[in-house]
Amino acid sequence: MPEVVFQRDTLNVLIEHLRDDGYTVIAPTKRDGAILYDEVVDTDDLPAGWTDRQEPGSYRLQRRDDDALFGYVVGPHSWKRYLHPPHLRLWRARIADGAGEVLEEDDGGPAYAFLGVRACEAHAIAVQDRVFLSSGYEDDLYRRRRERSLTIAVNCAEAAGSCFCTSMNTGPEVTSGYDLVLTELIDDQGHRFLAKSGTAKGAAILDAIEHEAPTNADRTTAAAVLRQARDSVTREFDTSEIKTLLQSNLEHPRWDQVAERCLSCANCTMVCPTCFCSTVEDRTDLDGQHAERWRRWDSCFSIEYSYIHGGSVRPTTRGRYRQWLTHKLANWIDQFGESGCVGCGRCITWCPVGIDITEEVAAIRADAAAEGGSS
Repeated sequence: MPEVVFQRDTLNVLIEHLRDDGYTVIAPTKRDGAILYDEVVDTDDLPAGWTDRQEPGSYRLQRRDDDALFGYVVGPHSWKRYLHPPHLRLWRARIADGAGEVLEEDDGGPAYAFLGVRACEAHAIAVQDRVFLSSGYEDDLYRRRRERSLTIAVNCAEAAGSCFCTSMNTGPEVTSGYDLVLTELIDDQGHRFLAKSGTAKGAAILDAIEHEAPTNADRTTAAAVLRQARDSVTREFDTSEIKTLLQSNLEHPRWDQVAERCLSCANCTMVCPTCFCSTVEDRTDLDGQHAERWRRWDSCFSIEYSYIHGGSVRPTTRGRYRQWLTHKLANWIDQFGESGCVGCGRCITWCPVGIDITEEVAAIRADAAAEGGSS
């Protein structure tokens, strides 16, 4: 289907249509001083007229001078929490009539419609797909959730101070990984959305709502929105030969310097849309008749994460930060053929002490270039 335009109020009809089709619609909401993803029933639940201001270690919501529904960038949540949940029961077992019985989890969770997915986040979902579906081991519970999900992406209109998607070739324009992609248009012609389908499911949704062909003015405004978003990305990140750079500088003094600031709080891994570290816990009741196995998110910043009989493999903050950064930007390429970073900037924004991965890599690169080494 070619591009179409629908009015702001029609988005309510779209959400209602998704809910009637059995989808749980997850979208941005304003709660607890942040933009968080949660279930919505109509556009009244969206953060109309709000934007976010982000810098290293800083996140603030501010009022906009319009009623844009998607006038923010990204908050601390990512769509990962719905496809790879923070807590997930893997199986349960019970003793009934003297015999043991194992009950595997076969519920793929609700059928989710993700509304408001940004370009960097669509790339992050694709990275997780490779980790959980194409790396030689298939996570069946992830696959079931992924197969039932629907992605309605939204092009960014502005960037945060921590964004560097242009350096990672992941935004700000959504180019892949969507069923529908929207561009929010607000001008003297009104409040509307330019929409394009990427799959048959997306085309069917557009067929079900009232729409019209875009005018030249609509396309001009949409192009201006994307241009404004690209021009507002101020943070740059040189990724050339980054795998070689980091893997050949494992003893660089910068690791000690950043360790003096790092709190090992794991915020960066919790907000990251691609980190996938987890642990497994077994639980039993007091009478021994029932047991469960749960998977929960973990982090390489936890000293217990690398614990092997006798102690932790990475007992220092230096070692844990180096593990995270080199895995994300270098070793991930060896494992999965692509970077584990999509340039969303969450790890920069939500670091309590404002550690900036682009700054850390730049410092190592500068020293390596000065010494005539890897650059």
